[in-house]
Amino acid sequence: MISKDIKIEEKIDSLLAIMTLDEKIGQMTQVRHFEEIPEDAISSGAIGSIIHTEGPLPGSNAASWQATFTSLQKKALASRLGIPLLFGVDAVHGQNTYDGATIFPHNIGLGATRNTKLVEKAAGITALESKATGFNWVFSPCVAIPYNEKWGRVYEAFSESTELTESMARASVLGHQGRRLDQNSIMATAKHFIGDGATDNGVEGGDCTLSQQEVRERLLPPYHAAVDRGVGAVMASFNSMAGLPMHANKYWITDVLKESMGFNGIVVSDWKGYSRFGENEIINAGIDMVMAVDGDFEMYRGGLKSGVENGQVSQARIDDAVRRILRQKYSLGLFENPFPDATLIPKIGSDEHREVAKQAVRESLVLLKNKKKTLPLDKNLGKIVVVGEHADNSGLQSGGWSIHWQGSAENYSGSTTILNGIKRLAKGEVIYDMDASGDHKDADVAIIVIGETPYAELFGDIGGEIDAYQLTLTENHKNYINTYVNKGVKVVIVLISGRPLVTTEEIDRSDAFVAAWLPGSEGGGIAEVLFGEYNFKGKLPHSWPRSEEDYKGKFGPNFWDSTYAPLFPFGYGLEY
Repeated sequence: MISKDIKIEEKIDSLLAIMTLDEKIGQMTQVRHFEEIPEDAISSGAIGSIIHTEGPLPGSNAASWQATFTSLQKKALASRLGIPLLFGVDAVHGQNTYDGATIFPHNIGLGATRNTKLVEKAAGITALESKATGFNWVFSPCVAIPYNEKWGRVYEAFSESTELTESMARASVLGHQGRRLDQNSIMATAKHFIGDGATDNGVEGGDCTLSQQEVRERLLPPYHAAVDRGVGAVMASFNSMAGLPMHANKYWITDVLKESMGFNGIVVSDWKGYSRFGENEIINAGIDMVMAVDGDFEMYRGGLKSGVENGQVSQARIDDAVRRILRQKYSLGLFENPFPDATLIPKIGSDEHREVAKQAVRESLVLLKNKKKTLPLDKNLGKIVVVGEHADNSGLQSGGWSIHWQGSAENYSGSTTILNGIKRLAKGEVIYDMDASGDHKDADVAIIVIGETPYAELFGDIGGEIDAYQLTLTENHKNYINTYVNKGVKVVIVLISGRPLVTTEEIDRSDAFVAAWLPGSEGGGIAEVLFGEYNFKGKLPHSWPRSEEDYKGKFGPNFWDSTYAPLFPFGYGLEY
């Protein structure tokens, strides 16, 4: 009996034998669905994949999203060879580009849960809701190991711990894809290969100066776990390794990832990788599919074709790339079932899915202080004051990559805020004093919800090119705390952040302090734990800094530096 894998390879051989160079380069090309490209680009076989990210939506609802992608798929199927398209999306904590989807805590919160079964379940729901909106490929999970909280993507990663990230990577890939890629799967992407979280001073796209041995021991194991679990794609990183851009690093991409580790899937570039990192050098390094976006389309296709014709890029390298892309298209069953499934649409944001997300919120919360058993709160308290704009804003509580690339400062469909949850459970009076301007010294407790505003990628770097963020709380948020401490009111602080912040003084002044990370759409889960319906389970996925002095070195504070004495160690977390 001929195995499925052998049959797929035979089909690929047959296709490769009749493909033109233009068609092969087409398979290696990814564009946005609204990109300005020639009208016949898809029907002529000049495109192999479509990406949806920030920009015009595919439609007003899930049915219209599906209809848009079905229309594009029909154009591909009408091409000479009828090769279907891959549709990719940045679904990094749920199908977070769709207003109304279930949005989970960002990975830093999932890392705090230590619950791999829950991570697997969350990834499975993300896969289903992504398929329901028309996709067959997600750019998740991020398996970086952040070594400096100044990095603007700390929250995209599970932990500073290699071992914890390794177990979470395995669970996430299994949840997204199942035991193996097939027509019921969605393709996952381990990213960003490699060293993205370990750049000097936490700079997005900076240089990683760890030694090869350190990279192999500390950064590579989660990729081994993902590859062993059958991950379908790996995305190259924006950073450099000892000065050489990772996109053009043949040693790590081809020698290590593909040959030594045996990865047989797609290596995809990151945004505008071709024009940013050496053009055909990235193809020779082992990049198989290129995000030819924001004006790169014609330059990329023309440049790569010229590179093959003049011998700069070998035909064998092109054939290897196309083979990897076709292998995943066959494995996903796209040749037999190329269109989205309309029966999945009612499951988007369903109560069942939201309950799993709420469980993830509850288990992600880390209790750092609980003076004189301030928590759990009594539901029968006479007067509770809730303070802070983060308390009643699902956009602020979700962080970046939530509806929009840089996140949002507004509520979105189907979400529940922290204040909603408190009002649902408290039996006494609940007052929302957003900016701490009210006169409520008679309150039994003030729940002060503070933290970072949303950001993504380099926009969240501290001390970087944009430099809009800091390692400490804003003066406004410090004032919220001071106002109620000075009134003599008991203060419970809930911190919404994508990384540990320097909050030593605020923790000292509080009666209870909760690290809530970026909980996503189900803010009510926080209230359920504050009122004791569930116990705290979360453990710190990063050590907690004592002061800004901790960040003077290249890598900042981290648990493998024996000289570092954190305020709270990796793995710390109180319970009731």
